[in-house]
Amino acid sequence: MRAHRRSPAAPDDKRYGTVYDARVMRHLWRFLAPHRRSLFLATACMLGVALSYLLAPYLIKLSVDRYIVNADVRGLTGVVFVYAGNAVWGWFLQYRQALLLERMAQRVLLALREALFVHLMRLDLAFYDRNAVGRLMSRVQNDVGTLEELFTTAMLGTLGDFLTLAGILVVMVSLHPTLTLITFSVVPPMVLLTVYWRRQARQAFSHVRSTLGHVNAGLQESIAGARVIQSLCSEDANLRRFAQLNQAHLEAHVASARLSAALLPSIELLSVIGIALVIVCGGPMVLAGTLSAGSLVAFVFYIQRFFEPIRDLGFRWNNLQLAMAAGEHIIEILDTEVQLQDPPHPVPLPRMRGEVELRQVSFHYHPSTPVLRNLSLHVPAGQSLAIVGHTGAGKTTLVNLVARCYDVTSGAVLIDGIDVRQLAQETLRRQIGVVLQEPFLFSGTVRDNLRYGNPTASDAAIVHAAQAMGAHDSIMRLEHGYDTEVRERGSLLSHGQRQLLSFVRALLSDPRLLILDEATASIDAETERLMQDGLATLLRGRTAFIIAHRLSTVKHADRIIVLDQGCLVESGTHAELLQQRGLYYRLYAMTYASLESAPL
Repeated sequence: MRAHRRSPAAPDDKRYGTVYDARVMRHLWRFLAPHRRSLFLATACMLGVALSYLLAPYLIKLSVDRYIVNADVRGLTGVVFVYAGNAVWGWFLQYRQALLLERMAQRVLLALREALFVHLMRLDLAFYDRNAVGRLMSRVQNDVGTLEELFTTAMLGTLGDFLTLAGILVVMVSLHPTLTLITFSVVPPMVLLTVYWRRQARQAFSHVRSTLGHVNAGLQESIAGARVIQSLCSEDANLRRFAQLNQAHLEAHVASARLSAALLPSIELLSVIGIALVIVCGGPMVLAGTLSAGSLVAFVFYIQRFFEPIRDLGFRWNNLQLAMAAGEHIIEILDTEVQLQDPPHPVPLPRMRGEVELRQVSFHYHPSTPVLRNLSLHVPAGQSLAIVGHTGAGKTTLVNLVARCYDVTSGAVLIDGIDVRQLAQETLRRQIGVVLQEPFLFSGTVRDNLRYGNPTASDAAIVHAAQAMGAHDSIMRLEHGYDTEVRERGSLLSHGQRQLLSFVRALLSDPRLLILDEATASIDAETERLMQDGLATLLRGRTAFIIAHRLSTVKHADRIIVLDQGCLVESGTHAELLQQRGLYYRLYAMTYASLESAPL
């Protein structure tokens, strides 16, 4: 069916959110909750790693003050074994934490992707009218992937960094409060440096993503338009344009790399200044006997370890903001309500007759632009109805309402005397066959695609349906016949072949109500002539709504209606409408007559 007028494009999704968004975390907890045990064990491992991290310098202090000074080799050997055991224990806990979080993260991401996919499959067409496919793909792929950082490192890693900082501060204050204040004089400039770097990095990384998006868009456009580019000999111009985009991406990457390269050496420099202050101020204290040598050595190690979490927090802060923004985008989709809901107690419709009635139906996609206006129509079961009119007259909208792809703004659509809103959507649509102007085939074989609407169809039934539609010979000329792989969207087949397969698929599903939305527009006249008997078979005994520009399809319909600006202006057979010399006659004179007389 043709695309409808879309709402204005949504603004660009924000890349960064707040560091902690309670609403996002509440929604994500639904997916985390089944893995509470893994999260608890990973948290316990994180606490163990932090404790091991704090214990190592203190063991060095103990070995210097008690055993090295007193030349106690036996005691020193025992401390060395404890130190080595602490290191191994810390490594094991860190390994377990990483493994637990990675397993948990992948399972949570799997559940998120499945939940998004299921919800997207349930959302009605109005949602897809408002949202571009590329944006939705980004939600399922990029944003879900961004959350991996939150679950694996950012969430517990940030908590671990704060606990480590607090632990180091407590230990250093307990060793020597004055020396702690002196050495911590480098912390404020380090914090300011990290905050400044984070702001600059956000802009730089955003620019990198923007230029990468331009490169990908240019690459996609050039590959998709390769035939046009070669036919116009525009390879050199396209190469220059792509080189400019690539150069811009290179420059953005170099700028961000320069910024990242400046952070670590700057923190290391401040760390060295802090150590120098410890030695300058603590050395005389050791000589004066007010500070032990072991405490001085421990101070040096604690300062080195204190600056590592500060550096990591600079990176994790950005990751948290990215993750919260990604989570907000995902929750936005999951919270989107399905507009077309099944009634609590749907009316059963085991086998419809196919009688369709529209009672004073009005519809609009936007309140200011009505598409159908107070339209009433009755189509008896088994009748074929052709719908004609100018572009934008409401033809596709009418058949969309019959299939309940949208709900009417006012009025009612009835099938076999039952309002379609009282039927379960699956019950209704399983008895409706749709063939669109743009045929859509899925990856797989020809046989798989034909069986898509009727999974239980036998091979014999598939062949019989293909023969009835005049497609069997065309399929058998393919490399592997019915087992030929059609690839994505049927790229190995011509447009006419894909359309023929769509007709066979519709016939195989045995619908009671058939919708042909300009289904023969892309088939050449010779192919259409060959499949006329098949079309007659497809339409026989079924109620059919036919939107077509082909006179051969329109003029044999039991009835033809003419729409103009959403209103039904004419109705009758082909001959009756020509005698009225109204809008149908003018359309026929402009379009259909030339098509009828066109040579094969």
